[in-house]
Amino acid sequence: MPRVLVVDDEPGVRESLRMLLRDECDVIAAASVDAGLSALAESPPDLILLDLVMPGRSGFELLEAVAKREPAPPVIVLTATKTVTTAVEAMKRGAADYVTKPFEVDALRIKIRQLLAHSALAEEVVRLREAVAARDRLGNLLGRSDAMHEIFHAVRRVAPTRATVLVTGASGTGKELVARAIHDESERREGPFVTLNCAAIPESLIESELFGHERGAFTDAVERRVGKFEAAHGGTLFLDEVGELAAGVQAKFLRALQERRIERVGGTTSIDVDVRVVAATNRDLEREVADGRFREDLFYRLNVVPIALPPLSERREDIRPLAEHFLELARDEVGRGPESLSRAAVAALERYPWPGNVRELENAIHRAVALADGAVLDEVDLPANVLRASQVEGLREAVQSGRLSFEEATRDFERALLLEALESADWNQTRAAERLRITRRSLKLKMDRCGIQAPNAAG
Repeated sequence: MPRVLVVDDEPGVRESLRMLLRDECDVIAAASVDAGLSALAESPPDLILLDLVMPGRSGFELLEAVAKREPAPPVIVLTATKTVTTAVEAMKRGAADYVTKPFEVDALRIKIRQLLAHSALAEEVVRLREAVAARDRLGNLLGRSDAMHEIFHAVRRVAPTRATVLVTGASGTGKELVARAIHDESERREGPFVTLNCAAIPESLIESELFGHERGAFTDAVERRVGKFEAAHGGTLFLDEVGELAAGVQAKFLRALQERRIERVGGTTSIDVDVRVVAATNRDLEREVADGRFREDLFYRLNVVPIALPPLSERREDIRPLAEHFLELARDEVGRGPESLSRAAVAALERYPWPGNVRELENAIHRAVALADGAVLDEVDLPANVLRASQVEGLREAVQSGRLSFEEATRDFERALLLEALESADWNQTRAAERLRITRRSLKLKMDRCGIQAPNAAG
């Protein structure tokens, strides 16, 4: 049953409204603005009936307090006929409607029903939007494609278990974000999340990084050091580019996975570790096994639950939400910048192949935000390589769909190349021709054929 707060200093009005609404609403009555504010804070109502003119504090103060709430319940102002102007002012400040005293019972009941229905609908819309947003997001992972929804499902299924997970995918697809989501969705979420990029550590140091070392274990070991396995005790250890591990380290790593016990380099004491391992690679580990570069037994120990991240080019419906997310992050970082993406910019982003995947998209948006002017990030604000490749892809699609002939697409492509070379050379035709590896005379002929005229020659 919806809750209605009545704020009026006249006992008769409060009682009349309570009797009028008792079968449809839970009515809370307040005889002053102070009492109304207390009731508002204690139990937020679904609707407020408010008299503006009361002894002491003005009803406008309560109206201002309501406007600051999220969501703000609708307010119907109760006013005498001679103070209708005040009621209109209240509507300008956020009141939903007003009725004059003495009010017509049926008309007031209809207003209340309509506003409550509208408020309930608005809340349902918010709830559905939140549900859709939750469906398209898991931690810092974003995506509305079927492929990403399958990954969300896999993460939620595997996270509560102790199973080792192998995340595969090209560089920049977000493998570490998957590992982080697995950790955050697991019972280990309060424990440490420790990362190690195996490709970034020299082979001579990787064993010490993983297992730690005792003082004097080697020349530079001036003190005992705890390795990543020990640091991740009670939590999750994420090993990125695990395919880069040297053969000798692979054997010791396999033993640690099997026995849940390690020894520091130069040490003789076994140390028990409670660690959940998530590994990632952009290599084809099965091929590495077949070629003898990766231990087969270690591969099977890591590949208990495989999660394969597709490249961004195979899930283009994820490009827009990702770009909008990165736009918001970039604005926060830069402290200014466009608030939205134009349709042309979105189309260009969706046409570009993104060989660097999500990481390349994030960098492109950050760069565009830093350099763009205006409230909308447009196609021309995008990095030149993105814009150029997008234009080529757009021409290809236009030819395949029949919107352009091959000759028309060829002409447009040639024109785009000429303009890019000329603009990058400040319209110096000699330098532009050198960039294109053609003669200046050939450049001039092509400009004439494409209808390109230097800015200082226009008009």
